[in-house]
Amino acid sequence: MSRHTVIRAEHLGKKYLISHQGERERYIALRDVITRKVMSAHRSALNFFRKPQARQRRSEEFWAIKDLNFEIKQGEVVGIIGRNGAGKSTLLKILSRITEPSEGRVEIAGRVASLLEVGTGFHPELTGRENIYLNGTILGMTRPEIRRKFDEIVAFAEVEQFLDTPVKRYSSGMHVRLAFSVAAHMEPEILVVDEVLAVGDAEFQSKCIGKMKGVAGTGDRTILFVSHNMAACKQLCRRGIWLDHGVIRMMGSIDEVIEAYLADLHEQSASGILSEADVSGDGQVDLLSYSVSNPDSEAGLPPKTRDDILIRVNLLAHQDIKHPACGISIYNQFGTLMTAINTVELGVPLPSLSVGNGSVDVRIRNNVLLPGLYTASFWVMNPQGHIYAMTENSIVFEIAQTPLYGTCEVNHLWGCVYSDVQFSIGTLADGVDPRKQASEQMYTVRERD
Repeated sequence: MSRHTVIRAEHLGKKYLISHQGERERYIALRDVITRKVMSAHRSALNFFRKPQARQRRSEEFWAIKDLNFEIKQGEVVGIIGRNGAGKSTLLKILSRITEPSEGRVEIAGRVASLLEVGTGFHPELTGRENIYLNGTILGMTRPEIRRKFDEIVAFAEVEQFLDTPVKRYSSGMHVRLAFSVAAHMEPEILVVDEVLAVGDAEFQSKCIGKMKGVAGTGDRTILFVSHNMAACKQLCRRGIWLDHGVIRMMGSIDEVIEAYLADLHEQSASGILSEADVSGDGQVDLLSYSVSNPDSEAGLPPKTRDDILIRVNLLAHQDIKHPACGISIYNQFGTLMTAINTVELGVPLPSLSVGNGSVDVRIRNNVLLPGLYTASFWVMNPQGHIYAMTENSIVFEIAQTPLYGTCEVNHLWGCVYSDVQFSIGTLADGVDPRKQASEQMYTVRERD
């Protein structure tokens, strides 16, 4: 391994065996259990006189990642992007030495700190103070090192008030703040960060990115950053790796990789079908497909700025849900949140969701989104926030170009939303000092307010 290469992967792969044994039933009645017990006893008596037969069982190989080859140099900040199920987390677990590869090899030079899941390495019964020492030790820090950086860790995590409270009483945001703070202050040669930063609020995410920039700014530390937030990737990373179904689709500058990834995402979204990998939740509701349209266009044209947008999500409910609630978040092509709203906050209760196929319509009136590519997350939950089904950034749509601001070539450089703006020119009387007049006008406004 050369002096400047800190990670080298050669033909890296990870295989899992998935067992299948008949169809799983969602619901078994008591009478079925009793019947099966009786039949089981009857079969046991018969099988005493029969040849034993092997239980029918079949296994299927699933390659989470396959034949990955790449090198990462010392001091590089690399963004790893891809859809859900692309193999990003599996790769990070191998690089963090959490799991072993099934084939190939990876060489790592340096101490690795990983932040893959909220609260990993935390004991729920211990206080925040005790968990800082526990988690720091798990990550490889010495006790004097933890003691020296303790105040910095607490200040960054903003948990001073709850330092002697058991972490089982912490919110998910407090968990991730403390976990990130411990990992970031470890001063590792290699810092591995998964999508867990999405749990924190926007202010803390910005703070984390600033911290990682500071870590990377030294030039001798390497960061691997997995995120669906393209804006954060562009802001932090120089290089990008795009994973797709376990293989590397593209490596290069982060701008080029993101552009290619978003173009592919838009192309794949034409079908509107949501795969199992796109949907999470407790399984009571399946999200099947979606469509995005301009409901007022008879020609079926895509929506433009100031048009209404109709997002229809088709679903399958496996049981009656008396008090469903739905929500949606829309992001621009760089992952910046444009809007987020749900029926609970709107105060608009939905009718009951019955067993079987159905759909939910979300109509955004007079949208102000500028032309470009957008993604949306959608979820079905109860009013207390329990998620029945959720799809994250899997709904993809485009706002078409239209003559805005006198041009048909509006892009992200124009901003995020449309504003109806007018400019005018006035004149000043001779001998008037513009700076003095401006200050007097400001003073007048303040007095009037």
